[in-house]
Amino acid sequence: MSQTRILALVGSLRAASINRQIAEAAVQAAPEGAEVVLFDGLADIPFYNEDIDGPDSVPAAAQALRDAVAAADGLLLVTPEYNGTVSALLKNVIDWASRPYGAGSIKDKPAAVVSASVSPNGGQWANGDTAKSLGVAGAKVVEAAHLQFGVIGERFGSSHPRDDAEALTQLAATVRTLAEAARGELAAV
Repeated sequence: MSQTRILALVGSLRAASINRQIAEAAVQAAPEGAEVVLFDGLADIPFYNEDIDGPDSVPAAAQALRDAVAAADGLLLVTPEYNGTVSALLKNVIDWASRPYGAGSIKDKPAAVVSASVSPNGGQWANGDTAKSLGVAGAKVVEAAHLQFGVIGERFGSSHPRDDAEALTQLAATVRTLAEAARGELAAV
C-alpha cells in the first residue's frame, strides 16, 4: 500500500502554539499507510489580493502553498479559535488554495478540521467556520474526521499533546478517517 499524504496546515504562528503541538502529535500518531506532513511558511504568504494573483505574478510563498496542497492526498487544518472563529491566517490559506475560482488546488481535496480552545467547547465555532469555508472553497469536507480539544490550557499546559495517550488515539483516528476518504474508501461529508 502506498502512503497517503496528509498536509497539515496550522492556524497559529506562535512558536509554542498548542495547535502546532497538536499537528506535531498528528505526525507522530499517523497510522500505517498515512503520512502527515506539516507545512511551514504560512507566515510568508501575503493576505489574498487579486491584484497580486495573476498568471505570472503569484507570490512565491503562495505558489508553494498551492503546490503543496495540490500534491497532498488530503488536508488536515488545525485551528485555534480567535474571537469565536477561525484565525485570519488559516482563512488566508483557504483563500489562496481556492484560486483560481473553481480550479484551485483545494478543489475536491478531502479535508478535516481539528480545533483547540481554552474554553470547554473545544473551538466548535472555529471548527464549524473552517469546515464551512473549506466546503465553499471546493474541498470535500470529511466531517467524520473532525476533532475538537477543549480546555487545552489545563490539558496540554504542562505537557505536549504527544504525551497524552488519549489525544494520540483521537488524532490517529482522525488521520485514519481522512486517509480513508482520500483513498476513496469513505465518502466525504
